[in-house]
Amino acid sequence: MKLARRSALLGAGLTILSREGRAEKKYGPGVTDTEIKVGQTQPYSGNASAYGVAGRNQAAYFRMINETQGGVNGRKINLISLDDGYSPPKTVELVRQLVERDQVFCLFYTLGTQTNTAIHKYVNQKKIPHLIVASGASKWGNPKQFPWTMGWQPDYHTEGLIYAKHLLATNKSPKIGILRQNDDMGNDYVEGFHEGLTETLKKFIVSDVTYEATDPTVDSQILQMRNAGADVIFNVTTPKFAAQAIKKIAEIGWKPTHYLVSVAASVGAVMRPAGVENGQGILTAQYLKDVTDPRWDDFPDVKEWRAFMAKWNPTANVLEGSNASSYAAAYAFVRILKSCGDELTRENLMRQAANIKNMEVPLMLPGIKVNTSPDNFYPLQSMQLARFEGDHWVLFGDMLSRHKG
Repeated sequence: MKLARRSALLGAGLTILSREGRAEKKYGPGVTDTEIKVGQTQPYSGNASAYGVAGRNQAAYFRMINETQGGVNGRKINLISLDDGYSPPKTVELVRQLVERDQVFCLFYTLGTQTNTAIHKYVNQKKIPHLIVASGASKWGNPKQFPWTMGWQPDYHTEGLIYAKHLLATNKSPKIGILRQNDDMGNDYVEGFHEGLTETLKKFIVSDVTYEATDPTVDSQILQMRNAGADVIFNVTTPKFAAQAIKKIAEIGWKPTHYLVSVAASVGAVMRPAGVENGQGILTAQYLKDVTDPRWDDFPDVKEWRAFMAKWNPTANVLEGSNASSYAAAYAFVRILKSCGDELTRENLMRQAANIKNMEVPLMLPGIKVNTSPDNFYPLQSMQLARFEGDHWVLFGDMLSRHKG
């Protein structure tokens, strides 16, 4: 009797312990003992489809994590990546589907300024983590008003300011032509550029022309700037239009100083299609290593990235910058997920994302680390200028940054 009772108590004790162990796990929607469901929209079609390689590469990265590491803390990442064609109404439709039908745990690397703007209020009202947004709009760093949205790359406003400061240091009386996409991305870049010029020096702008993301070409805008007498171009475009602009400028024999925004500075998606001979001397800013630059070939993170691409995404073009930037972002996201442990709630995911200290991420330029806090939702805040020489970007000058609170 005593033995039987003791066995029963031991059994009960084991049951209690097991229940307590299960209770330590806290899950939000989209998470089980075996799965973390993550949602994403990407422009796999449309005028910004050059960026679609990012989603494909991240699917490959998560497949690698699932197959070689068993996922994150024993849970496989299930990425649901949908094509919004870079169309805000489509983004709204698909994100509602991801949140309300698919019950994803969070959104990750949704791409585009206007597309993310269209879902910004909705995801914050629904309290859905909206992390590592694939856009540099400064609005993603506003934790007081939008506590569920966090950006990633250095913001467009600061990048625009950096170009203006460099221009004024090298040309005392420029005649500036601005080509920009007619949306929040274009506005953000140009507002930063204006800040760098200051009110007095805005008189140097002789032409400010826009295009729509649905336009077939920007040829007429290039001619407008040339005809206005511009000898400097600030080119705020996405890859398709950047390549068109570079080709058209060469075709008409125009030789302005040319600043090209980082989101359109891919060697594979822009510079080669435009003709590398037409891109000589173009200026941009970088926070990632240009994997086409031989100077980085012996760096361990670049070697690891090349090995990853060869095994897990072998049909991709390794010259396309989005294959590097998307890899770095996916690495950081996995690190954030791991830091959640078994408390995979949406609240804890945001808490971990907002408390990153000096995270080193593959393919970042030396010295650049990821830092966030509850008051700082700008994970990356430094860039370095680069000039296109030969067939790749060559860095010059100092690392530039500006704290954004």
